[in-house]
Amino acid sequence: MNSVIRIALQKSGRLSEDSYQLFKECGIRFDYGTGKLKSVSSNFPAEFLFLRDDDIPGYVEDGVADLGIVGENVAVETARNVRTIHKMGFSKCRLSIAIPRGETWSGIQQLQHKNIATSYPRLLGNYLAGEGVQANIHEISGSVEIAPSIGLAEAVCDIVSSGSTLLSNGLKEVEVIFRSEAILVGAQTISDEKQALIDKLLFRIKAVQAAKNNKYIVLNAPNDSLDKITSLLPGMKSPTVTPLATEGWSSVHSVLNENDFWENIEAIRAAGAQGILVIPIEKMIY
Repeated sequence: MNSVIRIALQKSGRLSEDSYQLFKECGIRFDYGTGKLKSVSSNFPAEFLFLRDDDIPGYVEDGVADLGIVGENVAVETARNVRTIHKMGFSKCRLSIAIPRGETWSGIQQLQHKNIATSYPRLLGNYLAGEGVQANIHEISGSVEIAPSIGLAEAVCDIVSSGSTLLSNGLKEVEVIFRSEAILVGAQTISDEKQALIDKLLFRIKAVQAAKNNKYIVLNAPNDSLDKITSLLPGMKSPTVTPLATEGWSSVHSVLNENDFWENIEAIRAAGAQGILVIPIEKMIY
């Protein structure tokens, strides 16, 4: 019987949608929708389990699932015996302390002997211990933001993306204690056959991620500026340069990292480049 890897995904929410989109871009097809608990890929040896995010590390630790995509904050908070295989680069957020908007903030020592409501007692406790602060941590599973208004706590510690939920509840973010993104976690031990499938999956994931972080650039350049322009476009190995029908000009094709894009484009234009085309890359394989 051919080996199949089991992959645990969050059953709903932003992380779930981002994970499904990634597998779609990797060319892996499976049914995904509300109410589904399990799905088998039609074109890759993988079975998908749709679970609560807090349960994913435990399923992986117990060997029920070989892999799981989960927020790094959840992986650390649950403290399950799993290994981080790859950082996914999406669903980024932060775990922050927030206090009522009308109060002033003088630093973390302000919370000495105060009450803090959170769904992440381990992460918060570790942070406070590192800062030498002793506080009363109240663990609650939801609606953390309401705690100060009902007198349960003087502060909260919760996941923040845009900060709009805090604002709507009369709170302000004052201290970031942990930065998180989606990670791919795996069991500590796995068979060679399944590891080979995981390697194939990682190959696809990295190709998709590399494409997102780079743009394909095509431009026309005067030959007397080629050296300067190509030095700004290293590409995957080196730029491709071909002569144009117009004498003294060449076409330059290359790849530019998203982080360097605007700064380099301005320098390329200043060096005399014209007709610059910027094209998304679907996959990028080194």
